[in-house]
Amino acid sequence: SKSEREKEMAKSSESISTATISSELSPSIISQLELVFSSVKVNEPIPESMSGSDSYSDLVRGILKLDQVQRGRLSCLLTVKPFVSNIYGHLHGGAVAATAEVVAVACARTVVGEEKELFLGELGMTYLSSAPANAEVIVEASIVRRGRNLTVISVEFRLKGTTKLVYTARVTFYHMPVAKL
Repeated sequence: SKSEREKEMAKSSESISTATISSELSPSIISQLELVFSSVKVNEPIPESMSGSDSYSDLVRGILKLDQVQRGRLSCLLTVKPFVSNIYGHLHGGAVAATAEVVAVACARTVVGEEKELFLGELGMTYLSSAPANAEVIVEASIVRRGRNLTVISVEFRLKGTTKLVYTARVTFYHMPVAKL
């Protein structure tokens, strides 16, 4: 019987074999690609619980705890749990970006009224280091600039024990009046 690893490799090979592959790529590079695709289980179906809209909010909600709220400023505590970890056991970059967006929206809402809708215009991430499994990370958001039609927010992620800066984000929201039907 095939091991689980062999089964995953076979599935990733199916994915690779149906792709158009440049003749410039060596067999060793193709083999490395197969490993990457098998490690992230590319051919596995998405669980039913994650197939709804805005499923990443459920993930973020499961790792964040609100700490302090002030006008134009917000802080949360994030715990790195296995379901938001990458293959190396550290906080996944996508989870960092999703968290930055959620925390930035909350921070913006401390100064932008509900009569205006927020549209994400830009989300710039900087990954300086990593947060290991079970680490606690302090996430602080603050308003850098606020205008009539625009709000820019800075989000910093620091390891709780050392205050080491591990990730930063710069988030720009555009404001629009809520449509009345």
